[in-house]
Order: sequence, then structure tokens, then C-alpha cells
Amino acid sequence: MTKLAHRRMAVVAGLAAVALIGAACSDDDSDSASTSASTTVAVSDTSTAATDDTSAAPSSESAPSESAPSEDESADASATDDASASETAGEDSDSGSDVTLSGAQGRDVTLTGPIAAKYKSATSAQKKDLGKPLDGDRNAGTRDSGVVFQQFEGGAITAKNGDAGTPAYITWGKIRDAWNVPRAADGTPETTGTNGSAGPLGTATSDEQTEGNLKVSTFEHGKVTFNTKTGKVEVTVNGKVVPSGL
Repeated sequence: MTKLAHRRMAVVAGLAAVALIGAACSDDDSDSASTSASTTVAVSDTSTAATDDTSAAPSSESAPSESAPSEDESADASATDDASASETAGEDSDSGSDVTLSGAQGRDVTLTGPIAAKYKSATSAQKKDLGKPLDGDRNAGTRDSGVVFQQFEGGAITAKNGDAGTPAYITWGKIRDAWNVPRAADGTPETTGTNGSAGPLGTATSDEQTEGNLKVSTFEHGKVTFNTKTGKVEVTVNGKVVPSGL
């Protein structure tokens, strides 16, 4: 009996041990499953975050759009063009038949009558070559003879009188310089002589003409030529060649 009781107790103890081991194994599986589920969730969150960041970033292949200028920008550009045109026009202000220019001495000079008409009819290249007008009694005005004249940096405009419709002529460069040399009555240079339209050559009767290598301007009492090849200036007064005085 005693041996039988000991065997029963051993069996009961064995069954209890088996039950404890089974419970322990069950707890381990539960923890493992919990850990696995937690890891899966963490990976899923990371994946979602990466997707959001990618969608928020601009595509590197997307080129910036070339938008048309706004109405304000177009208006600014138009205003700039208008201002530029106004500045250019300001250099040659045309009020009726008169023309006002900025003079070489920094003062405005107003051209009138035949001189203004001649200036307005000149080409852009001719106006550029004439340069700025000179002021002062020696450079512009009306002679006792009635001749009107206006000297410029690069030439002169003269007319027989200031009446509307009277033809005016441009005398250029070296020819103008020789015409301006003070001369005696016979045309020879003389420091106490007269020059320009008051001199022995008189006023211009033509614009400059080209004859081969020569530039030719005629006057009431003679002509002046300039050889573009040699640079020589020849002055003829009443049919006689005289020194140019240059």
C-alpha cells in the first residue's frame, strides 16, 4: 500500500510539471506573436512616412513654366519705350515751323524760317554730321545784306533771306572752314578781312555736290572744292584761284 501511494504521488507530481511546462510555452508564443505584430506595425508606419515625403517632393523632371509677362510688366516695358522715344525727341523739339536744339555751349538754340526748314529736311546722317548748333552773334543771325545763317559744329546752313520758301543750303567741313577764313576783297586771306557770306565769296548757292574725288560747293562769287583723296582745298573767287588759308 505504501508503495502504491508513493507511485500515485509521483504521477501527480509529473502531471503538475507537465502542466507548468505547457503554460510556460504558451506565454512564450504569445510574447513572440506580440513582438512580431509590433514589428510589422513599425515597418508599415515607416513605409507610410516615406511615401508622404516622396509625394511632397517636386519632380526633378518637371521644367519651370515660362509664364507670359503680367499686364503690369507689359505696361512698364511700354512706358520705358515711350520714355526713350521722348528723350530722343527732346533733342530735336519741333514746335510748328521752328526747331529747338540743344546747343554746343549748353544753351538751347531755336532755328526758324528757311534754316529750320532745311534742317528738318536733312537726313539723320546729315544731322549727325552737322552736330550741335553754335550760338552767339558770330555764329547765327541775319547779315546787313539780309542773309540768314546758322553755324553748327560740322557745317553751316545759310539762306539769301529769312522769307518762307527761300532755299537754304548746307556747307560742310573743310569747305565751310575755307569759306569762314577772313579774306580781302580779291579773296586772299587777310586777318582784317571779312568772311562767310559777308566775305568775297558771298552766300552759298548750292548744297555740296560730288564730282569724282571732289566735293564742290558754289557761292555767289566763286566756289570751294575739297579733294577727298588728297585732302586739298581749293578756293576760287571771281574766277581766280586763291590760297585756301587753312
